[in-house]
Amino acid sequence: MLAPQSSITPEERERAARHLLIDAAAATAIGALNSGVVLLALAIHIGATNSEIGLLAAIPLLTQILQAPTVKLVERLRRRRLISVTCVFFARLALPTYAAVPFIPDRDVAAGVLLAAALLHYGLNAVGACSWNSWMRDLLPPERLGHFFARRGVYGTLVSTVATVGAAVALEWADGSHALGDRIYSALYLVGFVFGLISTAFLAMVPEPQMPRGGPTASLYKLLLQPLKDRNFRNMLRYLASWQFAVNLATPFFTVYFVRELGFSMSFVLILTVVSQLASVSVVRGWGQLSDRFANKSVLSVATPLFLLCIAGMAFASEFESTTARSAYLVVLHIVMGAAGAGVGLASGNIVMKLSPEGIATSYMAANALISAVAAGSAPIVGGWAADFFAKRQLRLNLEWVSPSGTNALFGLVFTHWEFFFLLSALLGLYTLHRLTAIQEPGAVEGREVVGHVWTSARRTLRNASSVAGLRIGVAFPGGDLIRARQGKRVSIFALLESTKRRLGFGATAMATALDASFREPEADDSFDALLRQLDKID
Repeated sequence: MLAPQSSITPEERERAARHLLIDAAAATAIGALNSGVVLLALAIHIGATNSEIGLLAAIPLLTQILQAPTVKLVERLRRRRLISVTCVFFARLALPTYAAVPFIPDRDVAAGVLLAAALLHYGLNAVGACSWNSWMRDLLPPERLGHFFARRGVYGTLVSTVATVGAAVALEWADGSHALGDRIYSALYLVGFVFGLISTAFLAMVPEPQMPRGGPTASLYKLLLQPLKDRNFRNMLRYLASWQFAVNLATPFFTVYFVRELGFSMSFVLILTVVSQLASVSVVRGWGQLSDRFANKSVLSVATPLFLLCIAGMAFASEFESTTARSAYLVVLHIVMGAAGAGVGLASGNIVMKLSPEGIATSYMAANALISAVAAGSAPIVGGWAADFFAKRQLRLNLEWVSPSGTNALFGLVFTHWEFFFLLSALLGLYTLHRLTAIQEPGAVEGREVVGHVWTSARRTLRNASSVAGLRIGVAFPGGDLIRARQGKRVSIFALLESTKRRLGFGATAMATALDASFREPEADDSFDALLRQLDKID
């Protein structure tokens, strides 16, 4: 039933596209109902320690490393649908396990089961994603990729919106009582499991073309090692690794801080997440225009410290006495963080592409994904330990005036536990600015010129809101493209950018339109500059 087919008719491809849209909608519902903030909320609900929460946050990132050896598995079995469907089916068996966690009386056992279920879920999903990427590349015609994934993104966005609202309402109810929360969290994961079965069933109905027989494959080790010989790319990897470590050291624990320290509900935390995402989407086009005008390195020199300042700013949230003022402060911080994160993501993704030589860009992207995954995944583990360490320590800053008549306290500031931890994370992030200076990119200008242009553009943006599209950095592993690279097949910049967009789940219609146009124009120059020209055509 899951065997590859020697030939696939156009009617079968059209039917497969409809099945993939249903698969995408159901899979998106799982992500909104069962991952991210909801998973951390479950960990907080059962009383997980900071170290356990750090491990839980690290698992989705570290398991991406499994995609590298999966490349050889796909090439050996040559049955990508079998690998993908089997992996996602067993991965989604973790969802009913999650549902049982709230009813385990022993807290330590419950936390252990939660971590084991997460390892099963994300690990098998990573293995399945590698074969899925290669499968989709051979199944869907190149001229239809942009249009199809734009539709897929729209479907996913609509379902995600509804599911996120449902999750927010459920989390608000879960705060009513612990017993009620047990039932609500269990129900969320059981609903997610139903969506998982729907997704798996429709994915299994999508046909798989036979993998083309290639010649001798190149060494995977040499392909991944090759980019490390490039000095300028090594500098870029050092910047990205230090950035991923600094950011993921603190951000996974924001939810813990908001709920346990500041007393906010999980529904409010989910609202903050949505606010940050909306801010990211709304400014990414502006960042793209800045990167075209000032070069990507200049954008990074502004967006990176801005994001780090927001992490440091979290340390002052507890200084607000009023809940309303504290809420407004956190909303503003998340808006700025979303905007700054979009700038870092867009510029980082662009500069990695520009530094990747044509024809072997897949190796560079794969090396970047693996190193970023290790840095991002190790950070929450260290962060969980550090959070427990700083729980019993304080940082006091006092300003006093001493005179013959006595001592008067003029100013006093005390940072405890989380506040101290966030400040330290921001300070460690300053190392990324040092690594940024070592990257060589033609056309970079001083950061203050970008700031001036941002300010001018921001005033216009208040009057003219517009939709945006772009790329962001991630730890998604280009498994499908790496399989082609090992067979000696050339992977174009356009194709690599499109597959990167697909793996990261972009629903940006403008980007899909640009990529679709590039595939359809025979005179299009297969280069990074040609992609920029295509994006410039989009209003």
